[in-house]
Amino acid sequence: MALRQSSFFTRFVILGVLAHVYVGLRLIPDAPIDAAAASGGWLLLVLSCIFIPLGMLSRRSSSHWGPRADQLAWIGLLVMGFFSSLFVFTLLRDAVLFLSWVASLLGVQVPLPALRSVSALLVPALALLGSAAGFFNARRLARVVTVDVPVAGLPAALENFTIVQISDVHVGPTIKAGYVRAIVAAVNAERPDLIAITGDVVDGSVEHLAAHTQPLSGLHAPYGVYLVTGNHEYYSGANAWVQEFRRIGLTVLMNEHVVVEPQGQRLVVAGITDYTAGSFYEDHRSNPARALAGAPEDAAVKLLLAHQPRSAVAAAPLGYTLQLSGHTHGGQFFPWGFFVQLQQPYTAGLHRRLGMWVYTSRGTGYWGPPKRLWAPSEITRIRLVRA
Repeated sequence: MALRQSSFFTRFVILGVLAHVYVGLRLIPDAPIDAAAASGGWLLLVLSCIFIPLGMLSRRSSSHWGPRADQLAWIGLLVMGFFSSLFVFTLLRDAVLFLSWVASLLGVQVPLPALRSVSALLVPALALLGSAAGFFNARRLARVVTVDVPVAGLPAALENFTIVQISDVHVGPTIKAGYVRAIVAAVNAERPDLIAITGDVVDGSVEHLAAHTQPLSGLHAPYGVYLVTGNHEYYSGANAWVQEFRRIGLTVLMNEHVVVEPQGQRLVVAGITDYTAGSFYEDHRSNPARALAGAPEDAAVKLLLAHQPRSAVAAAPLGYTLQLSGHTHGGQFFPWGFFVQLQQPYTAGLHRRLGMWVYTSRGTGYWGPPKRLWAPSEITRIRLVRA
C-alpha cells in the first residue's frame, strides 16, 4: 500500500511539474509585461510546484509536521485549486488560438497578436475569479435539497417517510469540528425519520481527527443514524474508524442490514462497505447480496447505502428499492465532472437502474481544494412517496 501511494505521488509530482512548465511557456511570453514581471510569473509557478506536493504530504503527516501541517495543507490545497483552473483555461485558450489561426488561413481577419496578448492576462484573471467563487461555495453550509422518490405499492404509513443523507464530508486539514457542527444542526433541523451517512467522512487518522468527528454523535432520528465506509476511510485506517464511529453512537453497516418498523411497516436498511474495500481487507469485500441476506421478503422498502454509485450494477437485480450513494462530488469543479463518467454510471441526482432507484449526492463537504463550481454541496432530504 505504501509503495503504491509513493508511486502515485511520484507520478503526480512529475506530471505537475510538466503542467506548470506548459502553462508558463504558453502564457508568460505572450503576456504584455516587462522582464521583472515575467520573472515574477516564473517564480510563482515554481512556488506552486513546491507548495502543492507539500500540502498533500502534510495532509498525511500531521504527526511529523506538527501544528504547521494544517497551515501547509491550506496553502497547498488553495494553490492546487487555483492552478487546476489556470491549467484548464490555458488549454481552452490554446484551443481558441488554434481555431483562430485556422480561420486566418481561410481568409478570416483575426487579430492574432492582440488575441494572444489579451488572453494571456485574461486566463489567470479568470482562474483567480473562479477560485474565489469556488472557495465561497465550498466553505458555506451545504443547502438542503429535497428529492421525492416514487415507490410502487408504498403503504400509506410510509408516505412521506424522510431520510436525510449526508456524504463525503471529508473531515481533515481544512474541515474541522465547527464545519461538522453546522452540518449536524442543519440535518437535525429537518427532523428526519432516518439519517444516512454514505461514506468518506474523514481524511486522516482517528488520533488526529476524532475530536472533529465527535459532533456527529449529535445526529438524531427516531429510526436511527446509519453509516457505511467510503474509500477514504480505507486510506485513513478503516478498522479504527469503524470502532470510533460506533463509539460515538453511529450504526455502521458492513454488508449487513437492520429492519425498522415505522407504524408497523417493515423497512430494510442495508449497508455495504466501499466498492474498493476488498483491496484493503479481504473480509471487508463489498457484498450487496450478503447485506440483504435474511431480510424479510415482504418489506415495503429495501434501502441500500453504498458509497460508490457503481455498486448499483450488482445491487439492482437483488430487489432493492433505493440505493443512496455519494463519492463523485458531482465533479466538484469544472471540468472534472466529465471524468467522473469514465468510472461511475452516475455523477449526481436520481436515476433508475432496472427496478431500483439510485440517488447520487454531490457531497456535503469537499475533497482537496476548498473549491466548488457548478457542483454545489448538499444535504439531501429524501422523501418516499407513492408512485
